[in-house]
Amino acid sequence: MKTLNNISRFIVGIVFIFSGFVKAIDPLGSTYKFVDYFEAFGLDSLSVLALPLAILLSSLEFVIGFSLLFATRKKLTSWALLVFMSFFTILTLILAIYNPVTDCGCFGDAIIMTNWQTFWKNVFLMIFTIILFINRNKFETNWKVKSQWSFMMIPLLFSILLSVYCYRNLPIIDFRPYSIGTFIPEKMIIPEDAPKAEYETVLVYQKDGVEKEFTMENLPDSTWEWVSTENIQISEGYVPPIHDFTISTPIGNDITEIILNDNKFTFLLVAYDLNKTSTKNIDEINKLAEFAIDAGNCNFICLTSSLESEIEDFKQETNAPFMFFNTDEITLKTIIRANPGIVLLKKGTILGKWHHNNTPSIEEIEENFINNPEYNDNPAEKDEVLAELN
Repeated sequence: MKTLNNISRFIVGIVFIFSGFVKAIDPLGSTYKFVDYFEAFGLDSLSVLALPLAILLSSLEFVIGFSLLFATRKKLTSWALLVFMSFFTILTLILAIYNPVTDCGCFGDAIIMTNWQTFWKNVFLMIFTIILFINRNKFETNWKVKSQWSFMMIPLLFSILLSVYCYRNLPIIDFRPYSIGTFIPEKMIIPEDAPKAEYETVLVYQKDGVEKEFTMENLPDSTWEWVSTENIQISEGYVPPIHDFTISTPIGNDITEIILNDNKFTFLLVAYDLNKTSTKNIDEINKLAEFAIDAGNCNFICLTSSLESEIEDFKQETNAPFMFFNTDEITLKTIIRANPGIVLLKKGTILGKWHHNNTPSIEEIEENFINNPEYNDNPAEKDEVLAELN
């Protein structure tokens, strides 16, 4: 029994530490996920609590994980674990059945799981949770109670401070498909042998006031009256890591390939919602934009999902010298965890990313990028991928 307890503590503890850590380094990602949940369940008014809840959830998981591994406050930890797992097992079952949110976000962007995969993962962990709860009085520890509480404060403070740091800057580890070094066109390609999505056509007919569903292979006779047709996806095909990256002008012209093929350095100021965009560091951003515009070998544009009227208001408020283009809001939130954030591209490759609190200086850009021979070469393989994409 002691061995089973230790195995259970180790498995659940490691999972909780990992889950808490990947959430802690991306608090905005967890915030967006909480907002998705609130909207799906009609609780939009609770969206203001999304960020505090995101930090609370990651910290709770982190502390429970460490407490399990080091057997601190065993009874309290076992109760907390049971309540936590019971709640989320039920929640993920509801999500799996009704699918209001496609990804629960339990492991952030580090591991993407379907709702059913998440539910069965929770069922698996629930087995060990019950074992730990039943044997909660059999944990062995030589720690004094005061020492145990003191030890639990270490992961708690670490998780909170880590979340605050990554919120004010950028995630220290970027698990998203737009990380530094990414060659965007390469992650947009769908292999020729990739599985394709499969659909089933369901036709609804009625007769004598009774409706019935039929397939294309089993159509009714002429006495039945057609009501509707629906295409139902029965299996999902291959989806490339980047499948929704588009840039369009205010009048709807797609300039994505122009940006990805451009041999100049291109700064993207990512501001998914200008009404929520921080202007605290706008002076530094404008200086960088003016430098890029005058440099000759640089571009500086803003990507937003805001309306034209909101763009005009933002221009007047900030004296923004750069042009604005449109990109999907979810894509912008995925590209960088900041509003605004700065992304540096050259011929489709992401060279750098900055939170607006860390807006790079002109000297930094010149030294590290513009005057750096490493970024003035154009590898042939990238041209080949661009050609394939086109």
